[in-house]
Amino acid sequence: VIKCKAAVAWEAGKPLSLEEVEVAPPKAHEVRIKIVATAVCHTDAYTLSGADPEGCFPVILGHEGAGIVESVGEGVTKVKPGDTVIPLYIPQCGECKFCKNPKTNLCQKIRITQGKGLMPDGTSRFTCKGKQVYHFMGTSTFSEYTVVADISVAKIDAAAPLDKVCLLGCGISTGYGAAINTAKVERGSTCAVFGLGGVGLAVIMGCKVAGASRIIGIDLNKDKYAKAKEFGATECISPQDFKKPIQEALVEMTDGGVDYSFECIGNVGVMRSALEACHKGWGVSVIVGVAAAGQEISTRPFQLVTGRTWKGTAFGGWKSVDSVPKLVTDYMSKKIKVDEFVTHTLPFDKINEAFELMHTGK
Repeated sequence: VIKCKAAVAWEAGKPLSLEEVEVAPPKAHEVRIKIVATAVCHTDAYTLSGADPEGCFPVILGHEGAGIVESVGEGVTKVKPGDTVIPLYIPQCGECKFCKNPKTNLCQKIRITQGKGLMPDGTSRFTCKGKQVYHFMGTSTFSEYTVVADISVAKIDAAAPLDKVCLLGCGISTGYGAAINTAKVERGSTCAVFGLGGVGLAVIMGCKVAGASRIIGIDLNKDKYAKAKEFGATECISPQDFKKPIQEALVEMTDGGVDYSFECIGNVGVMRSALEACHKGWGVSVIVGVAAAGQEISTRPFQLVTGRTWKGTAFGGWKSVDSVPKLVTDYMSKKIKVDEFVTHTLPFDKINEAFELMHTGK
């Protein structure tokens, strides 16, 4: 058993608490990882807020991390101690019907236990002050050591800077893949990206790599426009600057609507706007943002009858074990940006400040 520091969420709506936790050794087909770097994501904040129906407490949050394998349980063949890895919240077992289907990346092998905050055998590897602490998204990267299933880990280039590539564990991969894999943006197309946070910037990067000729960034916070243009947005607009609904403004600006739109906020009203901003006959709108529990999307069916397509994406459609090492290689060869997403680097004990910075859009 390893004793180490972790940021524990004891209950919903309260700041994380830095505690000493015990991390049990990995069981069969499990891997214990020394986490070197982790990022914060709105999904962590969503669960911490208490709005997540799957949220269980106390829990160690975090799902954008990178580290070094410390030890492995019996039967583990893909990684060994000393390997550089990224934990994966969407695993890839290679055996379930989802993994065998090229149309999806949603491996279901450990979905039930992962959703309950437990390892595949139905127990936890974390304890703190004598209490069992739940896992989160199968990763729990807000701990100096974590244990994950062996199908939830990608071995990456040992030369990669972990404080950067940890971001490929969720946000960057998600947005980039939404454009490349889910929408399959084409050269010369017109795109609209709603929400210019980390995921929105990654979508813009994907649209640019795919050769889109016009990329319109949409956000209420104009402080985000300069960064969006750095990533490839050709223009940025705020819905508050128009007297009409934003979708109507976009349809006018783009001679009938955009070819591709992306909702990167998790707001069901904006999801409707994003669909209705698409061009009749061929427009595709991708939902990337996660809306709160119980919310529903709506539009007039005529929008779809007249040739618009509504899609969604999780982790950008990447088959995780296969794709994450390639994304790291693409970053190392400067094909995709990662460094530019990092605004602040804080010590672990300032993790609550990191959440504050995220909430204020900084």
